[in-house]
Amino acid sequence: MFITGKALPRRTVLRGMGAAVALPFLDAMAPALRAATPAPMRFGFLYIANGVIQNQWIPETSGPLGTLPPTLQPFTKVKDSINVLSNLAHSQADTFGDGTGDHPRASAAWLTGVHAYDRTLPGAEVKLATTADQLIARQIGSTTRIPSIEMTVDFPTQTGCDSGDCFYVNTVSWRNETSPNPTETNPRVIFERLFGDGGTVAQREAQQKSTGNLLDSVLGEVNRLSTTLGPGDRNKLTEYLDSVRELEKRVSSPETQPSQSFELIERPEGIPDTFDAHTKLMFDLQLLAFRADLTRVFSMIMARELSSRTFAFIGVPDQHHAVSHHRNDPELIAKKAKIDLHLAALFGYFLENLAATPDGDGSLLDHSLMLYGGGMGDGNLHRHFDLPCLLAGKLGGRIKTGNHQRYPDKTPMCNLLLTMLDKAGAPLEKFGDSSGRLKPDPLSI
Repeated sequence: MFITGKALPRRTVLRGMGAAVALPFLDAMAPALRAATPAPMRFGFLYIANGVIQNQWIPETSGPLGTLPPTLQPFTKVKDSINVLSNLAHSQADTFGDGTGDHPRASAAWLTGVHAYDRTLPGAEVKLATTADQLIARQIGSTTRIPSIEMTVDFPTQTGCDSGDCFYVNTVSWRNETSPNPTETNPRVIFERLFGDGGTVAQREAQQKSTGNLLDSVLGEVNRLSTTLGPGDRNKLTEYLDSVRELEKRVSSPETQPSQSFELIERPEGIPDTFDAHTKLMFDLQLLAFRADLTRVFSMIMARELSSRTFAFIGVPDQHHAVSHHRNDPELIAKKAKIDLHLAALFGYFLENLAATPDGDGSLLDHSLMLYGGGMGDGNLHRHFDLPCLLAGKLGGRIKTGNHQRYPDKTPMCNLLLTMLDKAGAPLEKFGDSSGRLKPDPLSI
């Protein structure tokens, strides 16, 4: 890279052998951006499964958020940047008598509003629709290196699903009606997508052995760039690259640590040995991707439908799906509530870090919109109404936050997705089973 003049291009990339490191926004880029270009919009879609304990999720009153209900307590520090929406529904996730399971239909409908027919039936097709995240990615992600990232921290399965078909529970993102986006569980793969510069796996391994790590290979570029920057930008650059280096160590470390149990032997290399560490690492990678503007859209399955994951570390040794069928047993309800709370706490970790990361005239959270929820409201009864739905972020001042909005019973969730598409600059007349835009609009200022 050769810098000419005083304006540093927003798309500046440091390149080395097998590596490409995009830069965060620096003051030196302001002249190139004419100092007035707003920060880009960013969207995230976070899926939680098997419903929630309703009376611990829903705020008691509509209007400005006061004391948050038990499950939403982890969002207290960012309460002024969230909205809670109640009474939304996905009627297309209900049974049409075709044999499809309630759980696959829940995740299939979440971002499509389309019914998932049982693909094991004779003549049945795998067919849904382009999901809202992908329509947004086409609109705002065309100039980024990666239009969208699809992740999961609950491993995909092909066994133990309703009606014997697990196809629809392993992703919530579809490129078109017949092409789902596979989800990635390995943070090392995500890291290489963000910072790798091509080449085979063998070539990348050889490069890593010869240079020590990714940042070492671009050290010369960093040194040359630093001489052109002011003190403030040098500090920003150092802090940003330190975070890249720290993440690279965390991504690599699971592969070099000895296995502690038989279970670890079964896991792909590069995945931390605890659920919390895995989830936080994926969130930290996504924050870095937002910060460097490598992508503006992502989805993550935090808990997939029918999940058999256990949470012994929080006092729930039972499987998630089994606990969700609590049959009004107070002990099982308490266990499901613990799982709901723990997932919220992990998402809260991400939101707090977004809020603490400067971006343009605000923070990354200020310029983002995150949808956190799922396609099932009551997991015990398999109901697809009263869906858990939380929005976080102000999308560059386009959204008024800090409220609980209660809609008429069984308002189509697709009305929310249609409204989100409007805000992303990708308006449609209809989406899924939408009946119009949400009124009142929770995304208006």
